[in-house]
Amino acid sequence: MWISDKQESTRRSSGPLRRVIGVLLYCAGEMTEFHSFMEDKPFPLKLLEWCLRGVARVILANNPLSGALILVALLLLSPWQALLGTLGLLSSTLTAIIIGQDSAEVAGGLHGFNGMLVALLMGVFSAAGDWYWWLLLPVCMAGATTTFLFSGLAPLLDRWDLPVSVFPFNTVIVLYLACTGTSNAYFPNHPALPPGAVESHNHTQLDIQQLLQGVPLGVGQIYACGALGPSLLILGAVLLFSPIMAIHAVLGSGIGTLAGLSVSVRHGSLYSGLSGFNGALGCMAVGGLFFTFSWRTHLFAIASAFLSSYADIALSNLLGTVGLPACSWAATLTATLMLLLKGQHLASYRIPIGRVASPEQNLRSHNHWVEGNTNSTDV
Repeated sequence: MWISDKQESTRRSSGPLRRVIGVLLYCAGEMTEFHSFMEDKPFPLKLLEWCLRGVARVILANNPLSGALILVALLLLSPWQALLGTLGLLSSTLTAIIIGQDSAEVAGGLHGFNGMLVALLMGVFSAAGDWYWWLLLPVCMAGATTTFLFSGLAPLLDRWDLPVSVFPFNTVIVLYLACTGTSNAYFPNHPALPPGAVESHNHTQLDIQQLLQGVPLGVGQIYACGALGPSLLILGAVLLFSPIMAIHAVLGSGIGTLAGLSVSVRHGSLYSGLSGFNGALGCMAVGGLFFTFSWRTHLFAIASAFLSSYADIALSNLLGTVGLPACSWAATLTATLMLLLKGQHLASYRIPIGRVASPEQNLRSHNHWVEGNTNSTDV
């Protein structure tokens, strides 16, 4: 009797804990159950889910709740920036629907994140200030243009099993800033400052606290966010999708900061996280997303972070001479190069683009595949 009462008490006490764990598991990863639940819902609700996934896709995640957290972070940072990003996201997603792009890609947010990034950067570099309503017109046009570029590049890159990634964003934002310039009558822009530029003050003493804050800010700078609170919320959104990716995001941003220190970039670039965001993207892309997580791919991700960071410094100094930003060209080109590498060890961990999921799901699928092959060869 005593044993049964104790078992009942244990069952009751573990019930709430199990429910909490169940909710966390439901909200983590790609939330496939939620996606299935939304399939028969009205179009506006489905569009909301697609757009939220598009928000999260900017940071390589595929989770609508992560997207909602990131939108909250952008609202806390600047309602104007949140409005621009949402408008760019909607224009690119609706354009994909109108021209008849693959429904699975649209539902996964793949046709939204480039438009959002373009809109955010247009707002950051605009010298006209916040709530300049004329900016909404080029934001919509640029968002739609990224969808056309995405659609054109996809068949070409599919031949090598490569993702389109943010090639459209990087192309459109550089073209827009080059077309408008700093003295445009309607759409003036701030010139980009190279990381190697001489600072206005002469002191060389580093502020360690600001330097450490630059690491989480490097994750936030993927969304052009330079405030600590919203950046931590963005990092939390990544953690909700994948703890492995969150670790690689912080690691990559820290590596970018070290790379900046090693070549004496401006302190402002280190403190604001601008030195770290390409390293974060390069590290996340390799450390579990496009390759199954292992000690080999972890080292590979660290190398990718270093290469992305140094390439970003070089490209930023080069394009900065004409007042243009390097954006995320470095991480995009580095990740593409890593995916093109051939090697016996790397090939076994390479994930086909059509089967990419959260790093944890990739790891489980890889283990099941290895176990299946081992059992099939047993005599």
